[in-house]
Amino acid sequence: MEGNRDEAKKCLNIAVKAIEDGNKNKALKFLYKAEKLYPTEKAKVLLEALLNNGNSTGNSTAYCGKSSNGSKPGSQTQHEAPKQDSAAADLTKGFTKEQAEGVQRIKKCKNYYEVLGIRKDASDDELKKAYRQLALKFHPDKNHAPGATDAFKKIGNAYSVLSNPEKKRQYDLSGGEEPSTPNYSSHEGFDFHRGFESDITPEDLFNMFFGGSFPSSNSHEFTNGRTYSHHTEETRGERVEERGDGGFSMFIQLMPIVVLVLVSILSQLLVSTPPYSLYSRPSTGQTVKRQTENLHVDYFVTTDFKSEYKGSALLKIEKSVEEDYVSNVRNNCWKERQTKTDLLYAAKVYRDERLQRKAELMTMENCKELDRLNDLFRGG
Repeated sequence: MEGNRDEAKKCLNIAVKAIEDGNKNKALKFLYKAEKLYPTEKAKVLLEALLNNGNSTGNSTAYCGKSSNGSKPGSQTQHEAPKQDSAAADLTKGFTKEQAEGVQRIKKCKNYYEVLGIRKDASDDELKKAYRQLALKFHPDKNHAPGATDAFKKIGNAYSVLSNPEKKRQYDLSGGEEPSTPNYSSHEGFDFHRGFESDITPEDLFNMFFGGSFPSSNSHEFTNGRTYSHHTEETRGERVEERGDGGFSMFIQLMPIVVLVLVSILSQLLVSTPPYSLYSRPSTGQTVKRQTENLHVDYFVTTDFKSEYKGSALLKIEKSVEEDYVSNVRNNCWKERQTKTDLLYAAKVYRDERLQRKAELMTMENCKELDRLNDLFRGG
C-alpha cells in the first residue's frame, strides 16, 4: 500500500486541477482512483464536497446573489469542516459545503449586479455593504473552496466597475451579460465581462476597505498572474508596531551617522589649528612668511603671531618648525633614494639605457638639503 502513495498523490493533483477547470467527471474519476491506491483524508474531503456540491447546486436559482435557502450573501451558516491531517493542502483547509456552493453561485452569475446581489439603482452605501459582505466571505484566506480566488477577483471587479460612474455607464450600455458558453481560458470558467476589469487588484481593493488581509501565511495567485502574500496576524501586528515606532526606529538606524558627525565636529573644535605651517595656507590665514633663527627654515604664520609668541614661546615654536622640516626632508630623501635604486635595478634587468639616464639625472634635492642640515648640525 505504501508503494502506491506517490501515484495516489499524482491522481489527487489531477483531480484538484479538474475541479478548478470545472470538469466534475474527471475529478471524481481521479479522486476514486486516489482513494483506491492510497486513502487520504484530503481525497475523502474533496470527494465528499464534490458529491454534495453536485447534488445541491444542480437546481441553483437564477439570482446568484442569494443562497439556495434564501439567505443573504455573507449570512450562511458555517459548518465545521471535516478534520484533516497535516498533509492536507490549503485548498481543503476550512473547506465547507456552503463555501463550495457559494463559489458555484458566483461562477454562474451573468452580470456584476448579480455578483453583488444589488439592483441597478442601488446606492453607494448599498454597493459598499454588498462588497464588504462578499469580500469577507470569499477572501482566499477565509474561503479555501476550489475557485474561491477567482470568485474573490470577480467580486472585486464588480465593485470597481459599478462604483465608477463612467465604467458603470459603459457597462450598462454593453448589456453586462456574459456569453452563454463559459470562457475556460480563465480560471473556473469566469469571463470577466469583455474588458470590464478593475484598475486595482482585488487584494489592494480589499486592503483599502479593511486595512489588511485575513490571518494566513499563504500566497494566492490571481488570474492576472500576480502573486499576493498574506501574512499571519502576529506578523501584521509586528508591522503595525513597527509603523507606530517608525520615528524611534529611524532614529536608531541613523544613530551611527549622527555619532560620526558629532565626533567630527567635536574633533575640529577640540583640535586647534597649529600656530605655524611649513607652507602658505590662506584658508587658515597663515600667509605671513618667517624664518627660524637657527636653521633658517621658512614657515608661515598669521598676522597676530608676532604679538602672541615672544621669548621662550617663540623659541619653542621655531624648534617645532625645524623638527617638522627636518623630518619631512629626511622622509623625502629616503623616497628619492628608493626611486633611484628602483630605476637603476630596472635599467640593469631590462638593459634599458633610458631608465639608466633617468636615474643618473635625478637631482636628489631633498638629500642635498639633508646633507646641508647635517653640516649645520655638525658645525653647531
